[in-house]
Amino acid sequence: MDRPRFSDHLEAIKFICKDFWSELFKKQIDNLKTNHRGTFVLQDNKFRWLARMSLDPSLETPGSIQDPVAMAENKVAQAIGMHLYFPCGIIRGALSNLGIPCAVSADISNLPACSFVIRIKA
Repeated sequence: MDRPRFSDHLEAIKFICKDFWSELFKKQIDNLKTNHRGTFVLQDNKFRWLARMSLDPSLETPGSIQDPVAMAENKVAQAIGMHLYFPCGIIRGALSNLGIPCAVSADISNLPACSFVIRIKA
């Protein structure tokens, strides 16, 4: 409330990376990348909500023809993806309240690192 409105999308994203993320997770975003055409990638190298994720091996389906390792990896990705809907929604809601409509998705190629991809809607 003490600040003037952001003049461009980059300033709002920087606010999310520094101030907003610090309030939520007690640390800043580790890396911010942009293509300067409405796509931003926020990377958190030790995303706190994924630090202790594991999968119960008993969840595998017995008698399946598929590779068990591939099935386990798929289930892990699904479980982690479910846990990332909420932080994606938090980012989207914060930007929406700043007057920036966007779509947010998450990438988890290297746990516990997590990348949030923000695409600004024109």
